[in-house]
Amino acid sequence: MVTASEKMQSGDWYDANFDPELIQKRLAAQDLCFELNQLKPSLEKERSAVMAELFGRTYEGLVLLSSFTCDYGENISFGKNCFVNVNCYFMDGGKVTLGDHVFVGPSTVFYTANHPLDYQRRNAGLEQALPITVGNNVWLGANVNVMPGVTIGDGCVIASGSVATKDIPANSLAGGVPCRVMKTIEQKEGQAHD
Repeated sequence: MVTASEKMQSGDWYDANFDPELIQKRLAAQDLCFELNQLKPSLEKERSAVMAELFGRTYEGLVLLSSFTCDYGENISFGKNCFVNVNCYFMDGGKVTLGDHVFVGPSTVFYTANHPLDYQRRNAGLEQALPITVGNNVWLGANVNVMPGVTIGDGCVIASGSVATKDIPANSLAGGVPCRVMKTIEQKEGQAHD
């Protein structure tokens, strides 16, 4: 028999609200997020230990400021040298994958959950989790919302307050509600400073 967790990971409709295994996993992640958010920023060793338990491993150069919230933790992966500012939420029923050198602005949210339009199935607790992928060298401004199934390509900048409902091609400056490509960014390889 296929479990709700397996259905969640495969993008099928699953019982998000009433499955005992998923409820326990979410409670464990909520407890770890609570613990992390109570630790002083200066307690780096203790914070790193809680993050390793929450994510199931450590990540090179990860800076994650409190407050931080996620649903499971185990479905999030970070590349090297990622920075996650305050008040971010990762709704990680589906995989949330961030590449190397990703800057996440304050109050940014990654939503992998999709709910049925008809209220009968919605009230029954059905949900679908679609993965979110963010490439390398991406900057998401403050208060960006990334919707289920969206991929943001390498080198993108997403303007503050944007809602990304569709894939954004690499090296794009994009913004708005819904988020649209405004121009292509000319990347200058090997240039660290203007």
